[in-house]
Amino acid sequence: MKALQPAEIEKELRSLDGWSVEGDKLTKQFTFADFREAMAFMVRVAFEAEEQAHHPEFFNVYKDVKIQLATHDAGGKITTKDIALAKRIDAI
Repeated sequence: MKALQPAEIEKELRSLDGWSVEGDKLTKQFTFADFREAMAFMVRVAFEAEEQAHHPEFFNVYKDVKIQLATHDAGGKITTKDIALAKRIDAI
């Protein structure tokens, strides 16, 4: 898996709603009405991620969920695999 170049990442970010880059990870913060909704969202994302054999980093505090995506096979860099999963997460 080949890491995307910074210009490629910038181009892809234009097609993603609210995603940004932190370090070498594609990142987005989500806020829900309560803890139950946040956890339900995380479970739905987990099923989608498993389907794609690509697993995000989740950070949860009460109703806030932060997701970070990077591809281990590309040295922890952003790849097209991360962009595809971000789009699927947004569809959830």
